[in-house]
Amino acid sequence: MFPLESGMPPLTPEYTSELVAGVVLFLIILVVVWKFVVPKFEETYAERSAEIAGGIEKAERAQAEAAEALAEYQAQLAEARAEAAKIREEAKADAAAASAEIRAAAAADAERLVANARAQIGAERAQVVQQLRGEIGGLATELAGKIVGESLAKDAAARRTVDRFLAELESQPVEQA
Repeated sequence: MFPLESGMPPLTPEYTSELVAGVVLFLIILVVVWKFVVPKFEETYAERSAEIAGGIEKAERAQAEAAEALAEYQAQLAEARAEAAKIREEAKADAAAASAEIRAAAAADAERLVANARAQIGAERAQVVQQLRGEIGGLATELAGKIVGESLAKDAAARRTVDRFLAELESQPVEQA
């Protein structure tokens, strides 16, 4: 400490009454601060601690809710994917069934057309055979008449002979190329 010109340190009071008054005022201020200011600080500290703790709890709840919402979203997404796969499989099965139906209907139509064509060809063949039989019979009778020298067109026996000959030709198997 540096002494002043009077030889006393600078903070030392000259009178003891100043010292006593300073100590009393210090104690009064200490009591006021201890009674009024410190409780306010403690109260403010407790409020802030409670706010911080409440904020942390609120954040934890929000985080838990977000995790729950995420899990629910993922479950819904998985369900939607499964449903989409099921719909795709059903569509494939429906398409295969429709394709089989269309093929069956086309095969039935083709079979019906072939049967109709065969029936028509058979009818036309029978008609042509009937026409040819009449023409061949007439030509054969005319040829035989020219060979014999008489007209055999009116002879019933000649017609029966021609018909029998044509029936024998029809009963013989036809060689196919």
